[in-house]
Order: sequence, then C-alpha cells, then structure tokens
Amino acid sequence: MKYRSAFDIIGPVMIGPSSSHTAGAARIGRVARTLFGHQPKRAEIYLYGSFAKTYKGHGTDVAIVGGILDFDTFDERIPSSLTLAEQAGMEVQFTVEEAVTDHPNTVRIKLFDDEKEMELVGISIGGGTIEIIELNSFALKLSGEHPAILVVHNDQFGVISNVTKILAQHEINIGHMEVSRKEKGKMALMVIEVDQKIDQSLMDDIAELTNVTQVIKMVD
Repeated sequence: MKYRSAFDIIGPVMIGPSSSHTAGAARIGRVARTLFGHQPKRAEIYLYGSFAKTYKGHGTDVAIVGGILDFDTFDERIPSSLTLAEQAGMEVQFTVEEAVTDHPNTVRIKLFDDEKEMELVGISIGGGTIEIIELNSFALKLSGEHPAILVVHNDQFGVISNVTKILAQHEINIGHMEVSRKEKGKMALMVIEVDQKIDQSLMDDIAELTNVTQVIKMVD
C-alpha cells in the first residue's frame, strides 16, 4: 500500500466499515458518475481480488452504487443505495472475476444509457485514496482528489502545446499531466490535474482548438 499523508492512514469521514473497501469504492463510483456526466440507465460492475471476495461483507457493493448515484463517502443513504438505484430506474449488475490484477482492490465499471457508454477501471489504494487507471481502454492515472481536465483529441503535432498555452493564459498551474494514445495519429487522451478552479471559459477555449474532439471537467 502507498499513502500520500497521515490522513490517508486515518481514513476519511465515511459510512461503512472499511476505508479501502467502502470509502474508496464509493469514490471510484462517484468519479465514474462524474465522467459519465449523469446517472446512467445501467451499471455493470466487475470486482477483482479482495473486492471480489469480501464485497458484500464490507459494503463495497452499496458503496460503488452509492458513488454512481453521486453520494459522498459520508452520505447516510449509501447502505440503501441498491434499493435507491432500483427506485431511480438504474439497473445494476455485479460480476465476480477470477482474473488476477496488479492491485487487490480493483473494480471495472461500465455505464450505459441510450446514447453512450463508458468503461472505467479504478483501484482503492487505502485510507479512501483511489486511482483511476483506465478510461475507455486508455491507460491513465487520475486520483480524483484535484480539479482535472480530460482532453480527447486527434494525435497530431501541436495539440499538447496549444492546450498548455491556454492553461498558461488562464494562469492555471499543472500538478500532474500525462498523455496516452491507442495508435499513432489516431485518438489520444490528455489527463491534466491542476491546482486552481476550472472555469467554463477555460473549457470553452480548449474545446475550440483544432483536433480537440471532447473536453471533460472533473472536480472531486
């Protein structure tokens, strides 16, 4: 396990017995909800390792679904999230996977509605700390702890420098940034965690850039 501070060891304010299996799981679910943009009609949840073995006893199932319903870790509705999801018309399916993953607390979440779908892989590191390590088959590293911008773009010369130039114009400091692509010259993804609040004007300026196809704002 790796921790960023003593507060990660103490753990967050939460509903549930485990910071890794409950609070971390809820945060992964909530990041998925944020990136999807709204409540999905269907959620497929694939559990690996320790998550797969103890998900009912430690409340991982209700925590993930609570996060997808946009509940925070301390929301008292989390224990009832499966019932609330059904009442809200959201279909939920859990699958226990036997495959061995790099981290024991791993979950793959697939969200669907009539128009789109999204797939995300997250890990719960400990103390409620998480990382999103895959989004729609793109490898990435997203903590969910800081304001972040995800930029989907064509893998062409100058796109990255144009995005960072706009960030500088808005006096935005980059805390972490990485770029991944599926194939040279094809679709690519920028993940940029920043230190300041992200204004809509910044999003609009990036969205207007040539070869940028989508801009997503994520704030925990």
